[in-house]
Amino acid sequence: MDSISLELQLRRIKSAIEKQISHPYLERYIPKPFIDNDKLMILTSLMNTTDLSESKKDHYIITTMLVQVALDTHDLVTNQSMEKESVQHKVERQLTVLAGDYYSGLYYFLLSKLDDVDMIHVLASAIKEINELKMSAYYNKPDSIQDWMRVVKQIESLLIQRVAEHIQGTEINALSGEWLLMRRLTKEKQHFLKSGQSELIHVLTGHELSNNPSKQAIQLVEGTIQKCVQKMETAVNQLPFQFNQLTSYVHALIYDYSRKNTKVVEEG
Repeated sequence: MDSISLELQLRRIKSAIEKQISHPYLERYIPKPFIDNDKLMILTSLMNTTDLSESKKDHYIITTMLVQVALDTHDLVTNQSMEKESVQHKVERQLTVLAGDYYSGLYYFLLSKLDDVDMIHVLASAIKEINELKMSAYYNKPDSIQDWMRVVKQIESLLIQRVAEHIQGTEINALSGEWLLMRRLTKEKQHFLKSGQSELIHVLTGHELSNNPSKQAIQLVEGTIQKCVQKMETAVNQLPFQFNQLTSYVHALIYDYSRKNTKVVEEG
């Protein structure tokens, strides 16, 4: 498949996902759900290496992305005190919970139409594991920063890795783990620098960092991002030939990161 065909495929599948999650009542009160383009790219490239029918590939990608949308939507629910909460915010919060449940239910519905019990089990087990990891990351707090980064990487990549195991495409797992951790940390850093808010940075600042904890947390995040990029370079070069489109995409991604990073160093 050439790059243009892949781009068209991604647009078609993303449009199908948007159609599935579109709901006029929810859209009146809460923002449209986030669709992770990186995870969509990885899943689509993964499915394109299989002998599955085009219909089944689409169903696997769409249902997995619905699960991801549901997980991401539930993460948006705040824990603001009920006493201080406005009526509008309360409605938005409650609808966000219901929206996450709704998106999650859609994947059961789609797979039940295919009578694909095995895939339902794979996704349901992954949801359980991810929720357990989130409780570990945010409530029990791992013993060290390295353990905490490892848990965050699992949270970001576990869903795709379980699907890859199901279709015997685990060659993608090393790359997807580093890629998705790099993306998550980059977004958290940018959000923190812009707004001063980031749950992940907040956890780091409370993890044995002393002088200027915010600055140290950002430096830790930047260092981890650089290590992820280095590991991505190794992992992408080890992918089989059938991942050639993904390989080109990741090489461009790494080049873009290196170019921007070099520019920041020169300007600094």
